[in-house]
Amino acid sequence: MHVPTFDDILVSDAARDDYLGVFEGTGVSIAGLNCNGNPLHPNPDIGPKHAEDVRRSIRLAERLGQHRVVTMSGLPGGEPSATRTNWIVNAWNSAALDVLDHQWAIVADFWREIDALARDSDVKVALELHPQNVVFNSATMHQLVELAGTTNVGVELDASHLFWQQMDPVAVVRHLGDLVVHAAAKDVRVNPEYAALNGVLDNGFRRLSPEEPRTNLGDDEWANEWPKESAWDFVALGKGHDTAYWTEFLRALQEVDPDMLVNIEHEDTELGRIEGIAVAADVLKAADAALV
Repeated sequence: MHVPTFDDILVSDAARDDYLGVFEGTGVSIAGLNCNGNPLHPNPDIGPKHAEDVRRSIRLAERLGQHRVVTMSGLPGGEPSATRTNWIVNAWNSAALDVLDHQWAIVADFWREIDALARDSDVKVALELHPQNVVFNSATMHQLVELAGTTNVGVELDASHLFWQQMDPVAVVRHLGDLVVHAAAKDVRVNPEYAALNGVLDNGFRRLSPEEPRTNLGDDEWANEWPKESAWDFVALGKGHDTAYWTEFLRALQEVDPDMLVNIEHEDTELGRIEGIAVAADVLKAADAALV
């Protein structure tokens, strides 16, 4: 849920207590805060605002007694004069490595600063390994830690974005170890009839017009419509990988932290909101029951 009294909570104990009181007696508790965006966007009307959102979310977490803030690493432009982001995923030429060098210098400086704030606030920042971000897999997470020397920046292990990139989330959890500080359960189904022809790097998105419902990503950037013949889709748990797989996913997370919470993220367009959460919850409960 959104925090409608965000600014008030930062300065008022009464506002904080009122907000926390909403959850009392409901059986619902806060597992962490989420702050998605691109804090490193080169557009001055996007990046600085999103960066401040990350800082404010960390301060809010401290005020609410929370210890997890989920966000993304961000993605800078490809050169100092850039106004658009540039996601390099196949750096076969030297110019691409030049772009990465430029981007990583920005990434390291920003996350070194954020890490210090998180440490002072007793918060772990959990980066979702998400496309269109510099940190999107195991290697780039390790690179961030090495370059920025972070202690309070880890990973939010959302299995879905690993699946479509052909990673094994169980192997990634075990490889990253205690860098995994938060987890999300969301499945992916690869559609072989389309992936076999075009792979999983799918650019079949459609630009939505101003007259259509659409989600703003900052300034003049908007989310596009999902491809009709998509190489892969987000689905509820069990529709891409069976219960036995999710048992091993839970097992790997427990090896890192027996108390780690696993949060359901629902983006299956074939199921309603409540229906999709119920399907995922049933799979997770069955997977947990199978742990020995």
